[in-house]
Amino acid sequence: QVQLVESGGGLVQAGGSLRLSCAGSGRTNYDMGWFRQAPGKEREFVAAVNWSGGSTTYADFVQGRFTISRDNAKNTVYLQMGRLKPEDTAVYYCAGSSRRTWQPSSMPAGYDYWGQGTQVTVSS
Repeated sequence: QVQLVESGGGLVQAGGSLRLSCAGSGRTNYDMGWFRQAPGKEREFVAAVNWSGGSTTYADFVQGRFTISRDNAKNTVYLQMGRLKPEDTAVYYCAGSSRRTWQPSSMPAGYDYWGQGTQVTVSS
């Protein structure tokens, strides 16, 4: 059984930065992703990284502001977020796949395990 625990969320002013972490237990050396969900909106894709860390994909709205990375020795995936905007306010979820690919999925259906989420609030 895979368990994912996010941390690093909080309140930050617009233009600021945060680094989210997702610590995994169990079989975690597979593709991983970050999604987010704002109040009243559907969950949306943010970024994903493949099992080796050699391939990443981002949502269009990231526009170079976020970087996803992983440290397999620590079973941890990171999302470094910069130039944050109020519209980035959401609960951010870490997601784990049961697959190893060269092109990580941007779809929620591509992931089998989810963390409990961490709140990110960006004030204007």
